[in-house]
Amino acid sequence: MAKINLNEEQIEAYHRDGFLVVKNLFSQEEIDKLYNSAIENSIMQKNAMDLNDQTGKKTKLSLWFTPGNDVFGYLIRSERMINSVAQLLGQESAVCHFHTKLMQKEPKVGGAWEWHQDYGYWYKNQFLFPDQMMSVMIALTSANKENGCLQIIKGSHKLGRVNHGFAGEQVGADMTMVNNALETMDLIYCEIEPGDALFFHSNLMHRSEANLSDKPRWSLISCYNLQSNLAYAETSTSWRIPVDIVPDHAITEWNATPFGNADFLKKEDDPALKTTGWEKDVKTN
Repeated sequence: MAKINLNEEQIEAYHRDGFLVVKNLFSQEEIDKLYNSAIENSIMQKNAMDLNDQTGKKTKLSLWFTPGNDVFGYLIRSERMINSVAQLLGQESAVCHFHTKLMQKEPKVGGAWEWHQDYGYWYKNQFLFPDQMMSVMIALTSANKENGCLQIIKGSHKLGRVNHGFAGEQVGADMTMVNNALETMDLIYCEIEPGDALFFHSNLMHRSEANLSDKPRWSLISCYNLQSNLAYAETSTSWRIPVDIVPDHAITEWNATPFGNADFLKKEDDPALKTTGWEKDVKTN
């Protein structure tokens, strides 16, 4: 696969809209390898967390910090991924990997994800600069309206950080601000296919509906941080270690180690899920 270089129009669109879709960033062969590894990986499933939405439906995710020499790590560290992130975040300092989530929305039971900004969570980790952080969603299965694809409010990253409180077991944005944003900006349904990548700003407002279809919706969401962006309340270390980049062909051609002793996040250790007082007054309903 040819080396990916984003053009000026794509970079401008990301900064203007808060997101960018890149079609076919990864091939079907690469995605098949990722998806098969994900569904067969007992360690991944053992370390999955269930988070209830406001209706009690469950969203299941596995989250780990340090990318290894497994097939997931090769994708996270691939040249095309890191090169794209570096172009969008700027070249002020090295790109570091904060964490990656495997999102597993099973047919009929996969829960909704409430309106939020990623920095609504990461603010609790005391990262200083939201402009130096971003998420990249890689579709492992088709994502569409029927199975609860990501919804975004175009341009909402320019609102800055919005107050967040609890919505079920999730952290959700103040719905007064969300509704104001929806009155002012465009709501976009990000329907993407396996191998497509959705890059989005840490302050972009987004949500997803429950998966009420008869097909699963699985995706990988890798979150990146520039080394210059310090976190004063984050116990993991990957966020400050420059990514050890691997060539793009590593995903399909290199031998991958078993996905073993990854540093998974436990629900009780997540600072974003701990109430400090002010969150109780935020309107999330």
